[in-house]
Amino acid sequence: MEEKIRIGISACLLGQKVRFDGGHKRDPFLVETLGRYVEYVPVCPEVEVGLPTPREALRLVGEAEAPRLVFSRSGEEITGRMQAWAAGRLRELEKENLCGFIFKSRSPSSGMERVKVYDSKGVAHKTGVGIFARAFMDHFPLLPVEEDGPLNDPKLRETFIESLFTLKRWRETADRQRTRGALVDFHTRHKLLILAHGTEIYREMGRLVARADLSVDELYAAYLPLLMKALRLQSTIKKNVNVLQHMLGYFKNQLSADEKREMLEIIEHYHQGLVPLIVPVTLINHFTRKYDQPYLKQQVYLNPHPLELQLRNHG
Repeated sequence: MEEKIRIGISACLLGQKVRFDGGHKRDPFLVETLGRYVEYVPVCPEVEVGLPTPREALRLVGEAEAPRLVFSRSGEEITGRMQAWAAGRLRELEKENLCGFIFKSRSPSSGMERVKVYDSKGVAHKTGVGIFARAFMDHFPLLPVEEDGPLNDPKLRETFIESLFTLKRWRETADRQRTRGALVDFHTRHKLLILAHGTEIYREMGRLVARADLSVDELYAAYLPLLMKALRLQSTIKKNVNVLQHMLGYFKNQLSADEKREMLEIIEHYHQGLVPLIVPVTLINHFTRKYDQPYLKQQVYLNPHPLELQLRNHG
């Protein structure tokens, strides 16, 4: 991809010293590894709303569904001020063509979930959502979002980053040629990737693409929500084994007995957790090139994101 993927990010995760204590939360993976493939749009709600650094810490108080944002010592409330700023910032972010957002976990402005909300007795409950994070997710419901903490989990990291690259490919398709044929081509290339996330959503999307009663605009409008719904479903070893076995069927007339036995052994080793997904995928890629398999050559599943990210190298 020529243009980098643009994603929003909490500024402190890039190393900007914008936290209440004057520090930062620089994340080496996000900056040094993922940062080679994306262009970040940094956002710090608390600084951008006009607060100084350092500053008194903020907290959420009241009801989890509609909390108030107040300073922890003085009790001064800035809920309305933050909400007004967020509404304007979201209008600006509409122009950034973002493919996702990475939030700072546990932040009263930017935490996606399990943010502390203090009740009338001063007891904290991890039931809240940061004021800006809630506004962002309401405003951009289809965009992939995640927090820095969960991105340390290999599966969640893979799911999120795969969503970023897939959404970028979708937008390039929709912007370049908005036709029924282009949609069919996109879906065909992503079939096995979708299947690795869920069989039912795979079938549902196939039925949608085949509908002749919908206009092109209606098809595109209906396809994207299903695509993002599919990508939010985590792939599993069982789902990937299903896809690998499905791909093996395309070589039934080409593989030698030894090659087929080798592939089945590698798939079983992956199934047992003895090798990571990258091992059987690498072998399938080898056979795809060796036997010039046309259908598999176009399947995004085999190369959904840069190898350098090592997203399939975990168990």
